[in-house]
Amino acid sequence: MKFVCQGDINDFISIAGNQFYPGYVLKGRHANLLIDGGINLLGPLVLRSLEHILGTAQRLDYALATHSHYDHLGTFPYLRRQIPRLQVGAAERIDGLMRKESVLELMDRLSEIQRPLFQTVVGDEDVHLEAIKVDLPLRQGDRIDLGGLTVEVHEVPGHTRDSLAYFIPELDALFAGEAIGLASGDQGQEVLVEFASSYHEYLSSLEKMTALKPRLIGMAHAWVFTERDAGDYLMASYQATFEHRKLIERYLDQAGGKINKAVELMVASEYDAKGTIMQERTAYIANLKAKINHIASLR
Repeated sequence: MKFVCQGDINDFISIAGNQFYPGYVLKGRHANLLIDGGINLLGPLVLRSLEHILGTAQRLDYALATHSHYDHLGTFPYLRRQIPRLQVGAAERIDGLMRKESVLELMDRLSEIQRPLFQTVVGDEDVHLEAIKVDLPLRQGDRIDLGGLTVEVHEVPGHTRDSLAYFIPELDALFAGEAIGLASGDQGQEVLVEFASSYHEYLSSLEKMTALKPRLIGMAHAWVFTERDAGDYLMASYQATFEHRKLIERYLDQAGGKINKAVELMVASEYDAKGTIMQERTAYIANLKAKINHIASLR
């Protein structure tokens, strides 16, 4: 089964925020946890969602990031200001990144591009990004007990060096950000491959997550897959990764090996002309350039 990220998935998992930038709320017997939270402009919306889901946002104990991109942990500084006791968990590398002024400024700029879309959400609220401490530096094998639910941490590099996947064995549920790519197209019927840091590690991470045999996958954006569709998506994502490399190599050949020209050609043909990729254009171009650079280095 495949459905849009919104509302309650089951008795234990609910969606906070916007369906295109979902935060997944896990409700345990003695602790509650948020996985990702979208861009900083969505902070007030995520807070309202938490009030609705948990009764009070102050019942949120943890906020975990799948990786270091602005559209996944952008709300965390805002949420920490509203919920001082909140503990942030992420790969250890992110702690350093989230203390760099240049990184925070870049995240702010990328978010501001989308302000016209979310002005009614953010209003006059202060949602600025600021340095934030990672209270829980997470690595392979770590576990967080929520009471009846266990969050297992898996290192899944490839999309970024700091990508983590969270697996809930009691529910066979997987939350991996873009480490498994994106479900693209108007009905999520296509796979947008996202090996921005390492093609080979991305494939290895896909194999690792497929071996978990998830029956529920909370995608980074827009969609949730369950039962057979969850397994089918992972297999499709794995195969699409090989095809995507070939596609990039064809564009590199057309561009005579010039990176920027290959990016220009691919954006025009694959993003602008087709119009089926739901990813925000600036983010798409940034990830695409990283992928093309990487594949060029492997030739």
